[in-house]
Order: sequence, then structure tokens, then C-alpha cells
Amino acid sequence: MYVFIPRFLLQEKLVQFIAILLVWGIAGYFFNYFYRKYVFFTLTELLPANRGLPLNYSNLNPWAPASYIVMNVMAGYGSMIVLFKYWVKKQKDFLLAEKEKATAELQLLKAQIHPHFLFNTLNNIYSFSMKGSPKTTGMIARLSSLLSYILYDCKNNEVLLTKEIEVMKDYIDLEKERYANRLEISINIEGDVEGKFIAPLLLLPFIENAFKHGTSEQLEKPWLGFDLSVKENVLRFKVVNSKNDVPPADKKGIGINNVQKRLSYLYEGKYQLKLNDEGDFFVAYLVLELSTLTISGKSTISILKPSENLPV
Repeated sequence: MYVFIPRFLLQEKLVQFIAILLVWGIAGYFFNYFYRKYVFFTLTELLPANRGLPLNYSNLNPWAPASYIVMNVMAGYGSMIVLFKYWVKKQKDFLLAEKEKATAELQLLKAQIHPHFLFNTLNNIYSFSMKGSPKTTGMIARLSSLLSYILYDCKNNEVLLTKEIEVMKDYIDLEKERYANRLEISINIEGDVEGKFIAPLLLLPFIENAFKHGTSEQLEKPWLGFDLSVKENVLRFKVVNSKNDVPPADKKGIGINNVQKRLSYLYEGKYQLKLNDEGDFFVAYLVLELSTLTISGKSTISILKPSENLPV
């Protein structure tokens, strides 16, 4: 059980393992014979309770096939227990490896967002610095705040929803400077957003995508709006942006693709995402269950039960 099973069966050396079973079975048959004839019968006759009784064990069959079967059944039970222990250990190792793989993939997806985001923001600041605009200092301060969020806050699995909203506002402010008065922006935030948690950089890519694939391609006056509301720990987030009538083939971008993958990892069964191209405007709509503060004064994350149908 503890030598042949791990060394041969679990190593998929089936031919060797079967050969060992045959040899072991034959040896066990003779072992059972000698045990019954020279040990079991002899000791049984010597028991005080059997003395004087008309018992003649020497006439009994020492081969006793039934006894041999019982011996192998007991060995089989023991082997099943050992196999089950190895199976449980293997399952634990597999689940741990899957968890580590998922964590690594999530970190990679999050890292893919950062360069894309920084590229757009730094381009804006660069253009203003070349013009010697006094707004450059404020833009650098906002970028510094965003970098602090990316480098430190985003190390956590979840961040406060209010912090994610603040980051989106900073990003929009940086983009507004590039468009001046050409861009119409509508921001609407409702509900109880305090004390709610969300995966970092989950909402920002929708804003980034709206600028990159929508408003930045408009020759006339572009517009963008986002609505965010929280009710009973359910977030509803909608981003609508204008676009050209004949858009490029890929309107989602790398950021949205990454968000979809992260949602499937982190919020399986707890979200709905709809992306609709309406011709002259594009709509992204997300419904998501949020984590909340459960202990006053301490940042703890509640365990959410999967929901089959979220309210839309």
C-alpha cells in the first residue's frame, strides 16, 4: 500500500504493478496456508477454553480459499484508503496550482491596462508642456495621484469604489484639457457608494475605451456620459459615447477585452455586461454585485453568494 502503489501505480507503471500483484497474490496464498496450519490451528488448540473438547484442527483444510479471500478483501480496503489519501492530496495540489495560475493571469491582465492608460495620459501632458500651458502642473499632479493608485492601491484584490470613481474623474479631467470646449461630458453618480469594494481598474477601462475609440475619432463636437448608481450592493454602470457612423473594425480595444476576462475570473455569476453599437453612439452597461464593509472601522470584505439573475 505504501510502497508499490506510490512507486508503480501512481507513476503509471501499470505492467510492473500488475506483475507485482500477481507475485504478491501467489505469495499471499502460500503465506495464508502456512499461517493457518502452523500458527492459527496450533494456537487455537492451546487455548484453555478449547482444552478437552473433541476438536481436531489437523483435519481442517489449511488452504481455506474463503480465508484467503477475506485476507485480500481487507488488503483491498486498506489500498482504497491509501489511494483516496493520495487522490485528496493531488486534488489539493491541483486546486492550489489553478489558484496560483488564475492569480498570475489576473496580475498580467491588470498590468496590460497600465501601459495603455499611461500612454494616453502622458501624450496629453506632453502636448500641453510643449505649448507651455500653466495647466501642465495640475495635470502632472493628477497623473501623480493616478500613478499612486496604480502602484499601491491596485496591489490589493479590491479597493474602495469611491477611490475608483475618483480615478475616473481624474482621468476625465486630464482628457478634458485636450478637448477644451469641444467635448460635452455628463457625469451622474447616485446611491450609497461609501463603504463598497470593487476590483481595481475595473471601471476605468470603459472610460478609456470611450475616449480612444469614440470621442478621439470625432471630427465634429463629441460627447460622452457615464452614469453610476449603487442600490442594495448592486452597482449599475453605463458609459455612452458618440462615434463616427463608419467605425473601425475593433471598437472594444485591449482594455475592455481584459476587463471581460477579469470579470469572468473575479465575478463569475455576479455580473452582467452588455456592449451595444447603436450606429452613431456606443453603450457599455455593467451590472455588478459589490463587496461591503461588514465591521465598523475595519476594511473587511463580505462573502457574496453567486446570483443567477442580477436585476438589470
